[in-house]
Amino acid sequence: MPPTPPTERRRRPSGRITLQDVAREAEVSPITASRALRGERGVAAELVARVKAAAARLGYVPDPAARALASARGTQVPVLVPLLSNALFVDVIEAVHRVLLPHGLQPLIGVTHYDPMEEEQLLRSYLAQRPAGVLLTGFDRTEAARQLVAASGIPCVYLMELTDAPGVHCVGFSQQDAGHAITQHLIERGRRRIAFIAAQLDPRVLQRAEGYRRCLRAAGLYDARLELLSPQPSSMRLGGELLEDLLRTRPEVDAVFFCNDDLAQGGLLAALRLGVAVPQRIAVAGFNDLSGSDQMLPPLTTVRTPRRAIGEVGAGMLLSLLRDEPLARSSADLGFELVVRGSS
Repeated sequence: MPPTPPTERRRRPSGRITLQDVAREAEVSPITASRALRGERGVAAELVARVKAAAARLGYVPDPAARALASARGTQVPVLVPLLSNALFVDVIEAVHRVLLPHGLQPLIGVTHYDPMEEEQLLRSYLAQRPAGVLLTGFDRTEAARQLVAASGIPCVYLMELTDAPGVHCVGFSQQDAGHAITQHLIERGRRRIAFIAAQLDPRVLQRAEGYRRCLRAAGLYDARLELLSPQPSSMRLGGELLEDLLRTRPEVDAVFFCNDDLAQGGLLAALRLGVAVPQRIAVAGFNDLSGSDQMLPPLTTVRTPRRAIGEVGAGMLLSLLRDEPLARSSADLGFELVVRGSS
């Protein structure tokens, strides 16, 4: 009679393969098996390979609850972003995943829909599970959510925005400076009636708006009537509608700074339909350098934001916090790039 397969011989009455089973199969201690599966440094490559092979043979699936109880902290890292329909945040999440997964940490994606109360509810749920750390988008949240993060004692890194507040770890760039830079570019191209079209109106969009205002005020060109601010979700369709509205009600405008590329792409398509020459009649600029912006007619001038780098550096900063490693800086300004194309 053939020997009983390991998965049958060593299975607990509950039917679950445990870490102890993996350790016996790999002929190592449970502590070594745990460290090898978590990807900790200091475990010999040969032992890591042996443990992972044993886990694969047995069909071992780690129990997050048991691991959290054993270590007072789990291996999951909630990553809270406003939307998954925005390629900006998808790029951030993919970068975070690439950094954390090889170290035995599993990103959990939470979507807040730009709703502080929804974010607070997600934080209550995730923090109760004692995650390893948490990555949050920006600083705009309820006071209760701030208290939850502070009281948890769990390492936290903030993405997309910057602050010099002590004890706060963040990675991003100055949204206001970026808004100022793209507006200054339009001024340098000879534009004097520069409109600002925005949607969603989240804190980062409003910071770009403030950069726009600061630049125009310094040049003596600011006119509040040239701002079109819509609370609707940002989209190409809305961008086209808002540009048509702008040209109908403010025909003197000679340039438009759209707060996002999807709005700007819709604006360019609307200009094409209406026979409005870009940039001869009106210059168009966007923000974020999203996919397709370089393929528009004409190609879109925009601000390229370091979203992949923000995810990578933010995740790396969190890893350092988890290892109690010293950080060269608690606030990492990754800057931005003005990308000048044919639309301006």
